[in-house]
Formats: sequence, structure tokens, C-alpha cells
Amino acid sequence: MSAKDALDSLFSRYLSGSRIFVNRDVLKHDYIPDNLPHRGEQIQKLGGILAPALNKSKISNAFIYGKTGTGKTAVTKFVLSRFEGKAREINAPLDVCYVNCRLSGTNYRVLASICKSVGMEVPFTGLATGELLDRFKNFINLHNSIIIVALDEMDALVRDRGDDDLLYELTRINEGLRNGWVALVGITNDVNFKEFLDPRVLSSLSEEEVVFKPYLANELFDILQERAEMAFIKGVVEEGTIRLCAALAAGEHGDARRALDLLRVAGELAERLGRDKVDEELVRLAQQKVEHDRMTEILKSLPIHSKLVLMSVFILNTKLEVNGAITGDVYNVYSELCQKTSLEPLTQRRVSGLINELDVLGILNARVVSFGRYGRTKKIRLGVPERVIMEILSEDEIVGRLFSFSPTSVRKK
Repeated sequence: MSAKDALDSLFSRYLSGSRIFVNRDVLKHDYIPDNLPHRGEQIQKLGGILAPALNKSKISNAFIYGKTGTGKTAVTKFVLSRFEGKAREINAPLDVCYVNCRLSGTNYRVLASICKSVGMEVPFTGLATGELLDRFKNFINLHNSIIIVALDEMDALVRDRGDDDLLYELTRINEGLRNGWVALVGITNDVNFKEFLDPRVLSSLSEEEVVFKPYLANELFDILQERAEMAFIKGVVEEGTIRLCAALAAGEHGDARRALDLLRVAGELAERLGRDKVDEELVRLAQQKVEHDRMTEILKSLPIHSKLVLMSVFILNTKLEVNGAITGDVYNVYSELCQKTSLEPLTQRRVSGLINELDVLGILNARVVSFGRYGRTKKIRLGVPERVIMEILSEDEIVGRLFSFSPTSVRKK
């Protein structure tokens, strides 16, 4: 069969209708179902924080945190959607805004997204953030607005720039308002994020906290079973297949997103291979594919300073042949890379925090070593094959030019 005929056959098979899926979108991360199993407590708590605003009563800011895939975004969108619907039903003067800080990228774009959500005309660029903030305050005072702002992946505001100026301004914004007010719902995957915030920001931001614990295997099974009933043709997926997806995801910090990815990719593999069932063998194949895609996505989406820290370890491991770099050497090379890229280096304490984060993600392996009376330090190695790092980071406009860099602050061992 020629390549053309093979493609025509493939396309015709898909056009004739899937033998696997009814609605594969149900297994996507951004799908918000009508029921969120095992998150009733968090839904009620967040709803209870927001509810007084329906009577125009000022509410506390909320801080939501937990690891990736624990339902934070889904619960927040679920509650905000119903909150906004109730506000319209009773004609309450409320505006609701959701912003993903990592996707927005900069302080200006985050603030611009908030402004646009309330109907302000905002230029794409050209204004100072301070000027835009002043216009936002004037708008609230003029219209007596009540605004609920959800900042998802809020840690990106601090990680990328090394400061929390915008968060400070937003948590204190009500002090400069005569009419109307703003409440924040901050969401982060980084359970250590609070350690890097200015105490003044933290005291205002986390007046109310909602904690999301990782899902257990039986809880993930319940979630997957509900989604599978909506996503697949009846009889295509057996209970054992769903339990395997749940068990594999539960073994990696109870991540519901990973569980959904495994089930969806296993279904897509069955479809491509012309199978009639999604079995455990396909889940194992899906696990390999998801793991590779996950690491690729993580590396691509790292903040610039995290990429420079990773590049520092890469250079120490490969160019200087340091098998297990110490924190001080990593920081020295990182500082040189910042100078090379015209970026202001973060403090050594913050870089140490970034190393811990990369260690949690499995990108670096950081082990504390004691030198007796001389103190302790970390021995840091790459947790990802050098080939993968070169393949992905070489596409980065800034970091991709640094593979040939030779540092002067550390000698070859």
C-alpha cells in the first residue's frame, strides 16, 4: 500500500466514527464536570469565603495551595462559575476574573487581563505597570466596582522576576480605594511558595487558606470511572484498566491530571492501532509516552531563572566534568550566565530554593552532604539525560545560546 493510500485509509477510519471515544474532551485537563468527587469540603470552604460578597459585604482574600493535579483549578473555576451565575441572577454588581499568571507571562499582562475583564480599554503594551494600576484604581472608584480576581499559578509572578511587587500592590489595593473593593483568590502548586513572599504580602494574601491534599488511589478511581462513562463507548474500558491508571497516578503524588492523561492516551493508542478495547498493555505504553511528554513540557515551561540554574548544572556536569556540583559552584556559574544574558541574578538563598524545586520535579538530583565542622552543602547532579536537555533548551531563544559558554569562576575538576 502506498503512503497516499495508507493515509486515505487512516483518515477514512476516523471519519467513519471512533470505535473507542464518545467524547475524548471529557478527559482533558480544562474540562470542568458538573460533579467533582472528593472535593466537597474545599468547594464548600471556598464558596463560604465568597458568599458574603453577594450581599456586597467585603470578603477575605483566599490562598489555595496543593500539588499539581489535586483539583485546585477545577474547584476554583467550578465555584467561580456558580458564584458568577448567582450574582447575575440577583443582579449583584460583581465582576469575576480568572487569570493564569504563567500563561500571561508578565506583571503587565496579568494586570491588563484583570482590567479587560471589567471592561477597561487597555493597550497591549506601552504603559508602565504603575500607571496601569492607577487607571485600574480610578475605574473601581468611578464605577463602585466589586471584583473577585483568581490568580492561578501565582508563583510565576515571583519566580520569573524574583520579586512580588504586583502581588504586594494587589493585596494592598483596597487601602487606596474610596468606592468598591477587590478580593483575591491566589492559587499555587508550590507548597513552599509562601517562604519567598514578603511577610506583608503573605499576611494579606492568606487570610483564608484552602489546602488540597493529593488524591488517594480509590479517589482517583472514582474520578476516572465517572469520566470514563462519559468519554468512552460502553464496554471499551474495563475496571482493571481504570484501576491501573489510578494506581500509577497515586504512586506519583496522587495527580488526577496524570491519571486522566494515562487513560486518554491509552484510548488514543487503541484508536490508532485499530483496537476495540483499552487494556492494561496500552496503559503501560501510554505511561512511557506521557512521561516523555510531561518532562518535555516541564522543561519548556520553566521560568528563565530556573532554566539558567539547570544550564549551570549542565555546564558543570558536561564541560567542567563535575560529577556532583556543590551549591556554591552552581551559583557562581549561574551568576555568570545572568551577566551573559543581561539578567539580574537572584540571591543565593533563592537559587537554593530553585534547586529544591527542580529536585522535586526530578530534573535535578540534590543530596545534602555533611563536611563535619565545615558545614553542609548539596551535591547536585542532572536528573534528566543530557540529550533531552540539549534537545529542548536549545529551542529557547535566551538559554539556547549558552551551551557553548565556558565559565571562569569554576575550574575543571
